[in-house]
Amino acid sequence: MEAVAKKTKRSVLKREKRDARKEAAKTGPSLAKLKNVPTSPRKMRLIADLIRGERVNKALNILKYEPKIGAPKLEKLLLSAISSWEAKHTDVKLEEADLYVKDIFVDGGRILKRLRPAPQGRAHRVRKRSNHVTLIVDSFKKTGAEVVATEKETKE
Repeated sequence: MEAVAKKTKRSVLKREKRDARKEAAKTGPSLAKLKNVPTSPRKMRLIADLIRGERVNKALNILKYEPKIGAPKLEKLLLSAISSWEAKHTDVKLEEADLYVKDIFVDGGRILKRLRPAPQGRAHRVRKRSNHVTLIVDSFKKTGAEVVATEKETKE
């Protein structure tokens, strides 16, 4: 007689998939988010463009001496991303990791709409913008398990 393969439940498959995603997130790049920053997205993008793709030490130096208004907030966000990367990778030293800003993007947040008095009894609308920043930090040097996984993907 043929052996009948037992069909697994959909909920079990979903749980296994979710657990696999969580395991992959423990070793991958680190992500930090900053929400509802009360500056316009355009001003924040100018600073984000300066540090995109840079090594972490250089990016911190750029942000420390940048006079624009969003630079201190991005500096704090970058330090947060670095510390979360350290928490994920306890076996790797930060100096040997060779971290860089893999990706950074700025999205528009909510807009507060206010009215300002104008001549002859009219009113002009003032839009007070905010933004959301997402920063991803990763290492140039890959660990042994990650190198093996990427080599398998390239061979296939």
